[in-house]
Amino acid sequence: MIIRSASFVKSSPTLKECPLTAKPEFGFIGRSNVGKSSLINMLTGWSKLAKTSVQPGKTRTINHFYINESWYLVDLPGYGYAKVPIKLRENWVKATENYIMKRENLMCLFVLLDSRLKPQRSDLGFMEFLGNNEIPFARVFTKSDKLTKTVLEESLAQYDTIMLENWDSLPVSFVSSAVKGTGRDEILNYIEESINIFSNEA
Repeated sequence: MIIRSASFVKSSPTLKECPLTAKPEFGFIGRSNVGKSSLINMLTGWSKLAKTSVQPGKTRTINHFYINESWYLVDLPGYGYAKVPIKLRENWVKATENYIMKRENLMCLFVLLDSRLKPQRSDLGFMEFLGNNEIPFARVFTKSDKLTKTVLEESLAQYDTIMLENWDSLPVSFVSSAVKGTGRDEILNYIEESINIFSNEA
């Protein structure tokens, strides 16, 4: 897929305020400071499309971006640690959960995982929630440029081993690096294939 256009549409604090559209949507979510904004900018080729920050928890709304005038990329609030009041964080979680559970045109949720870290309880629990509710998702292991090939393979294997204790099969997975552009073509091709399926079923 070639990205010809990418524009910010709207920031929505709740599902009810999200844009009314029947076009396919692809959500991006992960723990705070996982590199979500950097990945979105790398995928679209627009360096300042999503705002990056060294401060965890910067994304606080459901953010829609219109790509190629044919589909939406949705930047969702991160989960896990963030230096914000508990009540505010609870509001993020509720809004995000409503979007994930009720957004009918959500084709896939890309769950970002920091490849440098051991499997985190919050990540595993979130993916289990998605699986139990039959929400289609894919894993994206970020910051792969920070690891050697051997250490990266070991990190991915740890996740696979733990998940296969409860899962019959593993979700689609991608390895990415916003610095080197790793995984860009693979993720965009996957999105394109999903859009084609969506179009044929519509």
